[in-house]
Amino acid sequence: MNIPAQIAKAQLFRQMHDRTRVLLLPNAWDAASARLFARAGFSAVATTSAGVAWSLGYADGEQAPVDEVLAATARIARAVDLPVTADIESGYGATPDAVAETVCAVIAVGAVGINIEDGLHEPGQLRAIDDAVARIRAARTAADQAGVPIVINVRTDTYMRQFGDSPAMRLDETVRRGKAYFAAGADCLYPIGLTDPASLDALVQALDAPINVAARPGLPDMTELARLGVARVSTATRLVTLALSAVDTALRQLQASGRFDGLESTLGHADMQHMFDG
Repeated sequence: MNIPAQIAKAQLFRQMHDRTRVLLLPNAWDAASARLFARAGFSAVATTSAGVAWSLGYADGEQAPVDEVLAATARIARAVDLPVTADIESGYGATPDAVAETVCAVIAVGAVGINIEDGLHEPGQLRAIDDAVARIRAARTAADQAGVPIVINVRTDTYMRQFGDSPAMRLDETVRRGKAYFAAGADCLYPIGLTDPASLDALVQALDAPINVAARPGLPDMTELARLGVARVSTATRLVTLALSAVDTALRQLQASGRFDGLESTLGHADMQHMFDG
C-alpha cells in the first residue's frame, strides 16, 4: 500500500464533496465495471455492496464473507487510478471495535472512503442512534490512526424503511440523525430513498452539509440537484441490475428464437482488451 498516494486520493475525494458541483459517482461490482467507469471519464468510483455480493455468488445484506468482499474491493482499487469508496454495509461487525477493524482492512486494500448504514437486517428496523454514532466514531478513529482521511458517507434508512407516521416525522428524524452523525465524524449523509425535491431542500437547509442521493428514474436531474445543494449522486445497484438485465434479455431472446442477433453489443473483445492493456 502506497500511503502517500492513498492520502492524496483521499484528499482529492474529499474535495469532490465541497458542493461546488454535484459528484456523480458510479457503483462498480468488479474490476471490469470499475475500469469501464474510469474509461467513461468519471472522477471516482464507489462499490455496490449488492453488486459485489452477487458477483461473488451471495445475497446482499452482509451474506458475503468479509474476506471475499475485501479481495473484490482490492481488485477494484487496483484496476483504476481513481479514488475508490467501499460500501461496507453496516460495518461487518457487531461492535464499534469490529467496525474499526473493517475500516482498517478496507483502507489497507486501497479504499479512500466508506459507506456505512444505520439500518439493521431485521425488516423495518433502524439501529439506535447512540449505537450508530459509536460505530461512526470508531470508523473515524480507525481512519485517523491509519493516517488516511477517508470520506465517511453514512446511509440512513429513515426513508427506505419509512420511519415514523408522516413525512414530517421522517424528515425530523433524518435531520436528528444527520446532526449526530456529522458530529461523530461523518462527512456526508445518504438518506437512501429520498427523492422529493422539497424534502431534499429542507434537509440540505437544516444540515448545511454534504448530502448523497441515490440515482433512480424520476429523481430530479443534475441541474436541479445542484440547485438544491446536493453534493453527490450514486448509482447504487442501478448499473449492475441494468447490466444483468441486458444479459437476461439476450439469453431469453436466444432461447426463444434460436437466433444470435441479440448478441450484438457496443463493446467488443478488442474494446475490453484495450481497457486493460492501456
